[in-house]
Amino acid sequence: MNGRPRPVVPPRPSAATAPAPPAGLPRVRAARTIGAGRRRRGHGPTSAAPPCPAAMRRGGPAAIAACLAGALAVLAGPGGSSWGGRRPPRSYGHLEGDVRWRRLFSATRFFLRIDGGGRVEGTRWRERTGSIVEIRSVCVGVVAIRAVHTGFFLAMNKQGRLYGSKEFSPNCKFTERIEENGYNTYTSLRWRHHGRPMFLSLNSKGRPRRGGKTRRHHLSTHFLPILVS
Repeated sequence: MNGRPRPVVPPRPSAATAPAPPAGLPRVRAARTIGAGRRRRGHGPTSAAPPCPAAMRRGGPAAIAACLAGALAVLAGPGGSSWGGRRPPRSYGHLEGDVRWRRLFSATRFFLRIDGGGRVEGTRWRERTGSIVEIRSVCVGVVAIRAVHTGFFLAMNKQGRLYGSKEFSPNCKFTERIEENGYNTYTSLRWRHHGRPMFLSLNSKGRPRRGGKTRRHHLSTHFLPILVS
């Protein structure tokens, strides 16, 4: 209008006319914001970053304490307890001490007894002579059982027969183990039957069973050390 020539503006390149990248170079996709757009099927929501570092920079000691409390809650697990949902350890007062005076009460309802002649048997009468035994720790997990009034040690020979011995010998050593039901089992430390342990056992009539015929799951092999009042 005033005689000046209008500048020529080059047209914008469209998608159809845009020049292709040189061959050999990979295509670069636009960066996608975390959490933006639609989530793909099967993928859960993106977990947010823990606010602990920022809170620690802003809040001082109070924020640090809150952050540590949250970390302990995560470590405790869904149960929310300090044991992480596991059962707390049991307390077995009847097993405490290196030397214990007890009555061994079997799951077949007999008290173990060693009479004055060295015979091992079960009795229903808890006050009968020979029913109080001294359980002495020999080493870790191994004990010696001696009748207090008769002085005989409980022993097991190679054939799995129980008897009373006046002298302490390797036959008098038994491995003590706590079973899942809270009872104890006692196996010969020295002898085994075809590679299997032989257990102290009283059958339903109060008679000792041969060690080769006993198994850990038999109730006749389970004993509860009862405190002597």
